Amino acid sequence: MKKYLFSIIAAATLMSCSDNDSFPTRFVLSDKFTTSNQGWIGDFADYPKTDSVFYELSYSHAKLPAPLDTAKKALRISGNNHSDDLFMFLKKRVTGLKPNQTYSAKFEVEFASTVPNGMMGVGGSPGESVYFGAGFSAIEPKKEVDNGYYRIKNVGKISQAADGKDMKVMGNVANGTDKNQYTLVKRTGTFTGKTDANGQLWLIIGTDSGFEATTTLYYTGVNVEFIELTNQ
Repeated sequence: MKKYLFSIIAAATLMSCSDNDSFPTRFVLSDKFTTSNQGWIGDFADYPKTDSVFYELSYSHAKLPAPLDTAKKALRISGNNHSDDLFMFLKKRVTGLKPNQTYSAKFEVEFASTVPNGMMGVGGSPGESVYFGAGFSAIEPKKEVDNGYYRIKNVGKISQAADGKDMKVMGNVANGTDKNQYTLVKRTGTFTGKTDANGQLWLIIGTDSGFEATTTLYYTGVNVEFIELTNQ
């Protein structure tokens, strides 16, 4: 009888180890938007509930502009920042990770920007005053109405140059040239966070703007390498 009980316990232990081993310690997401949006959702926050038309908010899967390869598509997001604080973002749910586990996420995001370095603009630079950030949260980032404005309050996003609890600033949208034409740029950085009880998380990338006019970006790809962190 003792041998039988020991066999059951040993089998259960092996099954538990097998289940744990089924979760990756390293996981790579590599999304290119040439043919589809790959499940990414575009949205906006920090603008009046009644003024979406005035802010010229738009998000679509669109062809790249010249002089880039116009045969390819990207995620186009655009808005006119009348509030001096417009947040334009993309989000995506990721599944299949270990539940309640801390991961380090290394981001590499590519987008096309038409803004040269060192430009001056209303309220701030159209390049260096439009801050780019990335991160993730165990819950879905959602906007809600707060005193007549759409705000994101359930996760900690970036606030222009300041990091948030669930996002980090990883640069700006200046294209690294002296030319006013669309140029592909990459932004990189690392963020650490935790999955939910089902091994899911929500990626979030986007810009928070101090430039009081129009910003239009074309996101061409997002790469994220997740590394499981122990002793967290």
